[in-house]
Amino acid sequence: MLAGKTISHGLRTSRELHLQRPGEDDRRQPVAKQHGHASPADFWYDQAQHEWVIVLKGAARLQFEDGMVEMKAGDFVNIPAYKKHRVEWTTPNEPTVWLGVRYGDLLAREAP
Repeated sequence: MLAGKTISHGLRTSRELHLQRPGEDDRRQPVAKQHGHASPADFWYDQAQHEWVIVLKGAARLQFEDGMVEMKAGDFVNIPAYKKHRVEWTTPNEPTVWLGVRYGDLLAREAP
């Protein structure tokens, strides 16, 4: 099943397409298309699952507590569960398209 939604943050727009198999719970795999996106100030993702992210088009910079990772088309990163991270920026002049796949058992471990 495909489900899409558009998210607006002021001048930034993000389009996410979720891929979900019938009968699957709401842990969706987003394909995001963003122009000039950045996480809100002082916001950190800190999710209970691992996430593998690949940039399909454009570029982005991810910030972690211990450094930054710049990504361009073809680059990927594996983010362990509970590894705090945020989007520093995506390219403003062209769409950045990326795929994020979350995996791992949500119930297998609790937050540290």
